[in-house]
Amino acid sequence: MIDRLLISAAFALAILPGFAPAQEYDDLAHIDLLPGWRTADGDHIAALRITLLPGWVTYWRAPGDAGIPPLLNFQGDGQIHSITPRWPTPKVFGDDGMLSIGYYDGVIVPLEVALDESAGTVAVSGEITIGVCEEICIPVSMRFDSLLPAQGAHDATISAALSQQPISAADGGVGDVVCTVAPMADGLRVSALIDVPQRIASEHVVIETPDPRVWVSEAEVSRDGGTLSATVEMVHPTGDPFALDRSQLRITVLGGGPAIDIRGCRAG
Repeated sequence: MIDRLLISAAFALAILPGFAPAQEYDDLAHIDLLPGWRTADGDHIAALRITLLPGWVTYWRAPGDAGIPPLLNFQGDGQIHSITPRWPTPKVFGDDGMLSIGYYDGVIVPLEVALDESAGTVAVSGEITIGVCEEICIPVSMRFDSLLPAQGAHDATISAALSQQPISAADGGVGDVVCTVAPMADGLRVSALIDVPQRIASEHVVIETPDPRVWVSEAEVSRDGGTLSATVEMVHPTGDPFALDRSQLRITVLGGGPAIDIRGCRAG
């Protein structure tokens, strides 16, 4: 029995400005699971559809300094090996001088469900907790409980969300990616030099570590010809410098169409 498949980091809401209790605002967001279809390799494509009131926003997996990270919990039977959310390319918007990264009015998040080869109809349930913001930010928790059919049918809504996925480094024309790491008093400063063609004047870069406990600052971004530069500060909960595996860093370039998803970088 798979007791829990945790997909995200802790949800730190109480310290945020404009925080309000979730139970007073249950009508702001709704969730349903789109059952999707079984793939040729025996896995399953489904999706979570999050619908918000018009004008409200929710956040991407790396929400920016002014955003709130989502927390996803899945439960399933022994036929399910893993569930991987595939977040569509988000928008970047400002909030009191800080950047947020997320979605207006809702989002459809495709799910890749790895199954046993012999899996039939599969039960899946879980809970998602998201930040929903307009002038104030509110944590909203929603539960779902559904069945993934043994065959199912292709869903145009899910297919459209899949088409909005970030593209690979190769498809984005990315060349060499070099990361330099320098210790700070309370963590690390990481700078990435990315050989990538410019697609839009205003570019944004997000750098993530595999450890969700590590705080990563908003990137300072600049460009020199065909090289995009991004520098962040990383702070571990211990407040000390820590080991960092450059090959496990995830770098996302936002702006000018689909995001570019870069996996790892070499030492500079």
